[in-house]
Amino acid sequence: MKLGLIEAYFNLDLYLYGGIISNIAAEVAGYTGVAKQIIDLAVFGVAQNRSYRRLADFTDTVGNRVSGSHNLDRAIKYMYSAMTKDGLDVHLEPVKIPHWVRGKESAEMIVPRAKNLAILGLGSSVGTPPDGIQAEVLVVKSFEELKQRASDAEGKIVVFNQPFVSYGETVAYREYGASEAAKVGAVATLIRSITPLSINSPHTGWQDYQEGVKQIPTACITIEDAELMWRIAQRGQKIVVKLTMGARTLPDVDSFNTVAEIKGWQHPEQVVLLSGHLDSWDVGQGAMDDGGGAMISWEALSLIKDLGLRPRRTLRTVLWTAEEQGGIGAQQYYNFHKGNLSNFDLIMESDMGTFTPVALQFSGSDAAKKIMEEVVKLLAPINTTKLEGGAEGTDIALWMKAGVPGASLHVENSRYFWFHHTEGDTMTVQDPGDMNLCSALWAVVAYVVADLEDMLPR
Repeated sequence: MKLGLIEAYFNLDLYLYGGIISNIAAEVAGYTGVAKQIIDLAVFGVAQNRSYRRLADFTDTVGNRVSGSHNLDRAIKYMYSAMTKDGLDVHLEPVKIPHWVRGKESAEMIVPRAKNLAILGLGSSVGTPPDGIQAEVLVVKSFEELKQRASDAEGKIVVFNQPFVSYGETVAYREYGASEAAKVGAVATLIRSITPLSINSPHTGWQDYQEGVKQIPTACITIEDAELMWRIAQRGQKIVVKLTMGARTLPDVDSFNTVAEIKGWQHPEQVVLLSGHLDSWDVGQGAMDDGGGAMISWEALSLIKDLGLRPRRTLRTVLWTAEEQGGIGAQQYYNFHKGNLSNFDLIMESDMGTFTPVALQFSGSDAAKKIMEEVVKLLAPINTTKLEGGAEGTDIALWMKAGVPGASLHVENSRYFWFHHTEGDTMTVQDPGDMNLCSALWAVVAYVVADLEDMLPR
């Protein structure tokens, strides 16, 4: 008798759950026409190629935008003005950000022959003495090999020639290589750039000194030069390099996150947030990383505004500052707004390029995932109806950890790390058709979630 009751309750629960999902599917399907309007406007209509043109004008005018720089200040003013002229509700939220300056830098192999080495110093690196550092080189392929050869590292410049496995795994050499080498007495490090492909192109990026470990200068070199020195070392030949770096860390400076909104008509206090970061490294144009993500997050609001749409909840675009230094602007935004956590419905970030969209990545409850599976079906006209797990993004990580549903854009990014943090990150990498598709996806997802009867379940 008891078993029968349990089965009855269980079946009733399944029936009710199935009914809820069915109702939600019907509600979301009701946005098919609106989704097509957004897609048509972005891909075929008067907004076609607009996000690309905006990105080109922005990056050609401002250039690269490293944290603490005059160019970043110009970028924030540019975007504030442009989004205001677009008819959006725009404001700036103050933050304090790091100010690292590269200075002049060079590296030259002296022995066994003279050769200039292409380098890019790593963010937060200390500089060398004014006359530089000239020392013998120890070439290793891993942290493990460095430990095994620790007695050989004293007073040397350690060159890491680690193979590229994936960005997530291999970036540890860029982030921690200097401290690991300093622990065994090295005077500087040169690290093979974190990329699967090189045309003698060094890549920069942030690095972290470990507390209590001597800070030594650190820079990335090209794959070609790392492999050259590895081959020379394997022959038993001595290598000597002279490294000169004028890097300095100055006091933190005042800056802003840039915020634009379309206020919700029914629940203006509830928010669907779209984002990309406005800062970049001090090389290239920062078009791919992350100018494209910033522009489609603006473009999504423009598309919705141009169609005269206004969702129940507020749509908010945030252009983060100092992401490259570890999500500094986003951390401060979270600290300021976390008291209002329950009113953030969905938080979205695009920071892996704006190439051909493949899927939407989502992190949230199983019930929220079911809803998002219905939402992405609306993207059938652009063939991006796949929902994947594991939303990612430095700037939204804290929100997702706190339980807010998160989404990120998955694009065909096989070329992304070819240009990442290099002089090659320019408008030439971008494709207007791809950006149209990314803008359409971003706008449809944001608008529909913001206009549903209920917030996504936690």
